[in-house]
Amino acid sequence: MIEWPKTNDAIGTVNRGNPAESGLCTLCRADCKGRCETFLSSLKGRKILYPRDFGLITAGSGNTTHLGVNYNALRVQGYLYGVKGLPKGLKNTADDCIFPNVSIESEFGSKMTTKTRMPIMTGALGSTFIAAKYWDSFATGAALVGIPIVVGENVVGIDKQAVINNGRIEKAPELDRRIDTFLKYYDGYGAIIVQMNVEDTRNGVAEYVINKYGDKVIIELKWGQGAKDIGGEIQVDSLEYALFLKNRGYIVDPDPTVPEVQEAFKHGAIKSFARHSRLGYTDLSTPEKVQENFIKAVNYLRKLGYKRISLKTGSYGMEALAMSLKFATDAKLDLLTIDGSGGGTGMSPWNMMESWGVPSLLLHSKAHEYATILAAKGERVVDLAFAGGLAREDHIFKALALGAPFTKMICMGRAAMIPGFVGSNIEGVLKPENRARVNGNWDELSPAVKELGSSADEIFAGYYDVQKKVGAAEMKNIPFGAIAMWTLADKLAAGLQQLMAGARKFNLKDISRQDIFSANRDVERETGIPFITDVLDERAKKILNS
Repeated sequence: MIEWPKTNDAIGTVNRGNPAESGLCTLCRADCKGRCETFLSSLKGRKILYPRDFGLITAGSGNTTHLGVNYNALRVQGYLYGVKGLPKGLKNTADDCIFPNVSIESEFGSKMTTKTRMPIMTGALGSTFIAAKYWDSFATGAALVGIPIVVGENVVGIDKQAVINNGRIEKAPELDRRIDTFLKYYDGYGAIIVQMNVEDTRNGVAEYVINKYGDKVIIELKWGQGAKDIGGEIQVDSLEYALFLKNRGYIVDPDPTVPEVQEAFKHGAIKSFARHSRLGYTDLSTPEKVQENFIKAVNYLRKLGYKRISLKTGSYGMEALAMSLKFATDAKLDLLTIDGSGGGTGMSPWNMMESWGVPSLLLHSKAHEYATILAAKGERVVDLAFAGGLAREDHIFKALALGAPFTKMICMGRAAMIPGFVGSNIEGVLKPENRARVNGNWDELSPAVKELGSSADEIFAGYYDVQKKVGAAEMKNIPFGAIAMWTLADKLAAGLQQLMAGARKFNLKDISRQDIFSANRDVERETGIPFITDVLDERAKKILNS
């Protein structure tokens, strides 16, 4: 097993816990006082792209990217000459071919295009309480940056204030809050995506959303995710709430209606209950029947009025991967998110997450292979988003290149949530009157933050960029978590632009599989990406023999 380093002396980052492939701690805490790369990037922004203490140091690479079969064992190809994809009006001169001129805007969609300012989107933020607590930061930040955000499953079903009669939602205040928060600052870039699982379909989420919001919302069918092989879960520590969820039709474990369970809870032997969702397609036994059911569901959503429909699938294996690609392509869906194992969770069974499914790099490599088969038949392959343990700008570049030309978006789960936590904790200290509302966890600024300053405009590198966008008067209404999200996005954007400029690609559409190479032979075998010294080797020898 590869052990990723906990510290990076060059950029001054430290992981509190054990880091995963993504560079995030395996257990990321909302109250963390920081110094991982994503934490500091939410404050310092693009400064984290470079080694610290300029003028006092020299820095040398200590990477272990040649180890294992994972995204870190792909390396980015650089080129000595040429340029491709320059934005209109620019010339292939040294003055124009600079990294700030790299276009990282993306788009996806079949008939109705969704534009994004950069090729990232959030993971599904559903019924876990941490998603609800920090939603204002997440959604406001996503809208300001101009990227899609996903409302995950079960938001209506667990809402005590929601009113559902005979399978029809009459009132859904939490779902409304989620959508309205994003739309308040939406300016034409990004999107709000509402995900549906089995219970959401039964509860009438699709009908409610289309009647209230029309084509402002993308609806997403859910097949699964990379973190678990069953439906979603949350944990509740109230017997009354557990009974409420049981009455709403959910699986609650242990069963709160059992007298012995109630007695154990009363005496403290049982302290919480897990609410679970159901498996889909349990009444179907062949791919053909799944396809028939899926197309029927898509047609129903279109009949309701949905112009944009997406699908989220997990790391089931090759047959399910092929089904998702083929069925989504046939149905002319707007986006297919493919989530590999190694992704994040709000509450997945831990050993299930550690042991089930296909790791991201392997799943995404086969997705490209299968998409190529469909394209060779003349089909317009559904636009893809890759997810599962991706957190940095190099991950974005590598995943786009691995899936090129089909991959349009990179889905980031936990990495996109960290700035919400960081900003909220800072706001809770600097604005004590807001602490409860923003769910701040700190009594005072952490040492990592104090190094930067004692006011928001000193702490967040992106503060004045956000103020320029919304205006000085509106700035008082912007959660600090959203400012942190902007700041992180700016770092990721600049880093991606730099990697693209080095590969001489000035437009996302021009990124290709020729822009990466494998750092070991195992990765070459599994991905089809050639080994480092094999890339352009024949052309090199031709030069030598000329």
